[in-house]
Amino acid sequence: MQFSELGLHANILKAIEATGYTEATQVQAEAVPAALAGADLLVSSQTGSGKTAAFLLPSLHRLVEPSTAQGNGPRVLVLAPTRELAQQVEKAARTYGNELRRLRTASLVGGAPYGPQLKQLSQPVDVVVATPGRLMDHMERGRIDFSRLEVLVLDEADRMLDMGFIDDIEAIVAKTPTTRQTLLFSATLDGVVGKLARQLTRDPQRIEVAAAKADKPQIEQRLHFTDDHEHKSRLLDHWLRDAEMNQAVVFTATKRSAEELTDNLRDQGHSADALHGDMPQNKRNRTIQRLREGRTRVLVATDVAARGIDVAGVTHVINFDAPRQAEDYVHRIGRTGRAGRSGIAVTLAHHREKHLVREIERYTGQPLQAEVVPGLEPKARPPRTEQRPRQGQGYGGQGYGGQGKPWGARKEGAGGGNNWSDRPARPQGGFKKDGYAKPYGERAEGGFKREGRPNGDAQPRSDWNNKPRSEWRDKPYGLAGDAQPRSFDRNAGNAPPKRAERGADPARRDDSWKSPAEFSRPRKAYAGAKPAGKPTASKPAAKRSNRWD
Repeated sequence: MQFSELGLHANILKAIEATGYTEATQVQAEAVPAALAGADLLVSSQTGSGKTAAFLLPSLHRLVEPSTAQGNGPRVLVLAPTRELAQQVEKAARTYGNELRRLRTASLVGGAPYGPQLKQLSQPVDVVVATPGRLMDHMERGRIDFSRLEVLVLDEADRMLDMGFIDDIEAIVAKTPTTRQTLLFSATLDGVVGKLARQLTRDPQRIEVAAAKADKPQIEQRLHFTDDHEHKSRLLDHWLRDAEMNQAVVFTATKRSAEELTDNLRDQGHSADALHGDMPQNKRNRTIQRLREGRTRVLVATDVAARGIDVAGVTHVINFDAPRQAEDYVHRIGRTGRAGRSGIAVTLAHHREKHLVREIERYTGQPLQAEVVPGLEPKARPPRTEQRPRQGQGYGGQGYGGQGKPWGARKEGAGGGNNWSDRPARPQGGFKKDGYAKPYGERAEGGFKREGRPNGDAQPRSDWNNKPRSEWRDKPYGLAGDAQPRSFDRNAGNAPPKRAERGADPARRDDSWKSPAEFSRPRKAYAGAKPAGKPTASKPAAKRSNRWD
């Protein structure tokens, strides 16, 4: 269908002809007339199907007539998940509305300075393309109003929900007029996206556009299995040195991996730049501009940062890290083969990531055939040495195979080099010797041998069981060989004398408890005695206090 048959304004058709497009795509042919009729739309289409023009063209058609409401707020609001996609949509709005009189557009994205954005919002603006986070910042500060809003567009709604913007979207929609027209575009309309669509739209018209079969062969998909990170790096270098490659976008799973891989590629002589969410907006803009100008040959990017990149010179897309979601795979390979061009998409996957490859095949409906580069073949995986027993073989209990081994029995050959099945069964018993058990209570030959006892003779229990309590302790110092030890019983005859008795009769004093060193130690002098030697001058007596009188 031609664009002239869609019912668009003559100035918009003139701008479309200047871009070189004359025939509308399937999603444009179905969505544009329905949007011009004023209905809410739920459109499901894949990347590269022309959905940007599908919602911009009918929205710009509304701007031909002046607004009757007062204010400086936008008449068309477009929400996009990433900065690059928002800037791409804003650029397309200026391109398709080039022939419209006094069309003002604004791009409100994070990472950009607030000054230019505040200057754009200070005067009447027609189209605002924003990311949810930055738009919420302006709304909280009261710098934007939606009194003139006529059309609300959610581009790639599924991606915005995956990024956690559900709360911001609901807060933004709550501030918009209820008379607005809502256009929701997403890769899928099921699950959470369908629930959000039911909340935002009124009697929507559902349009589902499948990828055209003629467009599928435009992107040649290839798969390589890798052994480790080094093997994956050598395969990447092989593809980057391909003579047919003009520019390539290499996808990694994390921002850190993007930076490290970029440094490695630069060391190998490649003209590479990194693109991820932690970079400031002005640096991201310069990186994309160098890619468009051809000064950057390899762009290493993450999934979120690469959304919206539309560069005609990209011929190869290489998934250095396999995507964790099948939807991300479609968006990745969509960076090449755009506008009817051909491209090559290469996926480098580890052997443990086969489940990700199967998910991609189920989502796209196309099988990915594994290919091998001569000289870079993956190593053959070693065969499994241990195999589970089959039905009816070996042990395994009932239900697993075989009759099941008896309780207490061991498999033949178990236990290293010893064959436990040849040993006699061990009965319930105690001490074990030579493989046989002794009954409890029976002592082995030689008794329980201990060091210091000849021939292992154990002392009979009856010899020391009835000894007096005093003999359980060590003998005191200074006690002769056969002398009786002191008893700790005060009533015993050999008990040591009391403290008073020891002081009164030195002859009865018992020094047996002293050590030999204490006998030669000099006796301490009395505290009140005067030391012998040079006499000292006597001190005057202290005056007695009357307190004690």
